[in-house]
This record gives sequence, structure tokens and C-alpha cells, in this order.
Amino acid sequence: MADETVLDALREAILTGEFTAGQRLVEVDLCERFGCSRFAVRAALPVLASEGLVDVQRHRGARVRVILPEEAVEITEIRRLVEGLVAARAAERVPPSQAAALKPVIKDMRSAVRSAELLRYSEANARLHALIQGIAGHRTATAIIERLRAQLVRHQFMLALVPGRPAESLAEHERIVAAIVAGDPAGAEAAMRDHITSVIESLAALPAGQGHSAGAGRVSGTGR
Repeated sequence: MADETVLDALREAILTGEFTAGQRLVEVDLCERFGCSRFAVRAALPVLASEGLVDVQRHRGARVRVILPEEAVEITEIRRLVEGLVAARAAERVPPSQAAALKPVIKDMRSAVRSAELLRYSEANARLHALIQGIAGHRTATAIIERLRAQLVRHQFMLALVPGRPAESLAEHERIVAAIVAGDPAGAEAAMRDHITSVIESLAALPAGQGHSAGAGRVSGTGR
């Protein structure tokens, strides 16, 4: 397996919860898992550390990074600023064809909420945010958002399990899309910031330690 492929595969394993928060990443096990050399693993770990997904300590090896709830809140506060900018930019630039593409995703999110399909809702949520970022066309902001979101994957998954949270999230996303489609930058930015504020409040309300255990099983990274 090529070095870049090993990096992508290891990142995906962390983001989907195959490797859980705090788990040791043993070189020999990773080589066996991915069918690669130790050199490829050693090249991948510092990159993942720079992305905030892995902690690497001299003489102690590497572990999947544990992000405490208070840090998750701080990261989300930064996301609130950047995603507000992206929503405003999308409202300024949205062409009719892309405005129309947002509506079926909202429809899918509504259907997922009605049928209590959390994974389906999370996947539709991810598509919606990707569409908004694509409309905005702000590459730097998108890179920042994706890096911050990756660090919060387990906390975001736990939010999707909070009773009533998907329905609240749906209403927030409907406001965002309505403002973007209407070409209202100020409204889109306000709606996005209100949405992220509700995420922050929900994160702060999670029971202590819950974000650590959310990696059990496969998860999606956008259950907001």
C-alpha cells in the first residue's frame, strides 16, 4: 500500500471509530492491518498528529487523541465563526442550479428524522454542509472547517443520540438553506451561527466522559 494510501486509510479508521479515543497505535499491528511497511506508518502518524487526530510522544508511541469536552466546545466556537462566513459567502454566490440542489438534501433530512434513521440523517447533514462549502468556494475556510470537524467526530456522534437533537438540528438547517436560497448573506450567517451555538450548548450538556466512548462501532462525522 502506498504511503499516501496508508495515511488515508488510517485517517478513515480513526474518523469512523474503528480505532477509539485513547487507543494505542502499535506500528507492527498497523503494518499488518494495512499491509504496509513501518516506514509508511511512521510517515502517516506525524501528519495525523498535525491534524489533531493522533498524539505522538517520544518513547511512548502514538495514541488516538482524546479531546475533552471543554476543548470540543472551544473548537466549535472557532467553527461558528468560519462556518458563518461560509454560509454568508454561499448566499452571495448561489446560482439557481445549486440552490435547487440544496432542497432535496433537506427533504432527505426530514425523512430521516421522521423515521429516526440517525446514520442517514448524519450522512445527509454531511452532504448539505459539503454543498454549502462548494457553493461558497472558499478553499481556506473549507480546509479549516474539515480539520476542526475531524477532531470532533466522536462528540458529534454523541449529539446525534441526544433525544430531540436531530429534529432541532433539522429546523436549524432549514433556516440556513432558506437564507442561502433567498440570497440573504446576513440571514445565512446568522442562521449558521445560531445552529453552531446550539451545537456548543449541546456539547456542554453532554455527560462527562461521554465523548471518550463514542468511538465504539462505525460512526459518521457530522451528527450535528
